[in-house]
Amino acid sequence: MTIRLVLLLSGLLATTCVGYAQEQRTRPLPPEGPLVLGAYAQGSFILAHTPAVKHLAISHPTGVELNLQRQTNGSAPWHAWYRYPKVGMAFVYYDYHNPVLGKSYAATVYINKSFLRTQRQELNFRIGTGLGYFPIRYNQETNHKNTIVSSRLNATIQTRLEYDVALSEHLGLLLGVGLNHYSNGATTKPNFGINLPTVLLGLNYHQQRPFAPLPIGESAIAPPDLGRNFVEISGTAGVKQRNETDRNKYWVNSVTIAAGRRVNRKSNLVVGLEGFYDRSLRAELRDTARATEKLPDVKKAGAYFGHELLFGRLAFVSQLGFYVYNPYKSNKFYYERLGLKYQFTEHLFGNIDLKVHRGAADVIECRLGVRL
Repeated sequence: MTIRLVLLLSGLLATTCVGYAQEQRTRPLPPEGPLVLGAYAQGSFILAHTPAVKHLAISHPTGVELNLQRQTNGSAPWHAWYRYPKVGMAFVYYDYHNPVLGKSYAATVYINKSFLRTQRQELNFRIGTGLGYFPIRYNQETNHKNTIVSSRLNATIQTRLEYDVALSEHLGLLLGVGLNHYSNGATTKPNFGINLPTVLLGLNYHQQRPFAPLPIGESAIAPPDLGRNFVEISGTAGVKQRNETDRNKYWVNSVTIAAGRRVNRKSNLVVGLEGFYDRSLRAELRDTARATEKLPDVKKAGAYFGHELLFGRLAFVSQLGFYVYNPYKSNKFYYERLGLKYQFTEHLFGNIDLKVHRGAADVIECRLGVRL
């Protein structure tokens, strides 16, 4: 089931790229933004964010990153709205210097936003997501100490602050600090995840420096749906594992109806109602209840409000929800959700979301919906 979730995530990211390419072919192609190629060395330590991983927070992982960035140049309206960020993809390798953890390999896509840009220097904030592969994982018989990684495939999230200073016309020295996070979203347990505070040192090759955007034109136009309301209906599917001893995978589903409004060029505000059915809770009750005991309803209903940060057809989703129907108190009364949303057409969209209870991953949700 983890493989299926990974394929769905990969498909959503691939569709994003294909959709962008198709959009570009439907109109005259403007000049593409310049490229930036980078190679960095990384030094880290494992953050002991819970007592269950303290025995693994003893080594100092080291890594290497290779990346390719494209400087946005104003060929799409949102480039100017965000002051011309870079978009890129990276390959990251880590050696954890611990036989329990081994090594990891990750491929990510990201956006890199400049806060300071002069002829010779840049200060950027980068955030990205992707997939990580761990050849060595938890095994109850042979590797029971690995409470961090229980599946070979994991999602990864990166945040980073970077300073790039010119050494020559095209070559820049990069210094950075960041955080790399790996987790499988509770599809397999134990799933405490790994957090790597990181320092970076490397070189960037800039195809063009200083960067010169296209003349302001289309980028100054307000989006046509600014100030409009919309309604969305969607459903999700995900899988999760209860604990280390129960190796079964349980389906988790939800249905949602939401109303939203585009309040400015960058943001949608959304409110919604949704219902959840988590089959792992039914199995949990059967393990603990007496045979004659009447089991409570494991279905839940919630109400939420959220924000969508827009980048053309792509959006970063953040939501806070509260359970309004929750007979089986298996968790706190509230939940959070973070995700990536792509608008395939005017009416059809898809999400990959992570639903969280008080900082602990509950399930990775694959969402498909329609906008009315």
